[in-house]
Amino acid sequence: MLSPEQTVLLLNVIVVFLGYFVIYPRVAGNNFTKITGHDIIATGIVLMTSASIYYGSGIEFNLIITQVNWFWFTLLTYAVIEIPVLLWYMKKHRVEFPK
Repeated sequence: MLSPEQTVLLLNVIVVFLGYFVIYPRVAGNNFTKITGHDIIATGIVLMTSASIYYGSGIEFNLIITQVNWFWFTLLTYAVIEIPVLLWYMKKHRVEFPK
């Protein structure tokens, strides 16, 4: 059985993997605006999924330096997992910021 932290981390990894390796190359390509829009949806999906499991449960998540609730754990760990993948994706697909 996975701990709550492991469950959220696994969810985050799966969503980032599907986004950057399956969905974004097909629907967003190198368009920064489309990537951003789809990423907002992906972030919402992980937050809604975590909420459906942990909202109101009172479970505290260990974030190494402090204890946080499900929302902050999900959001912060998602960002830590996603940012390196986003930078790699932008370099590989030559994504440019809109002018």
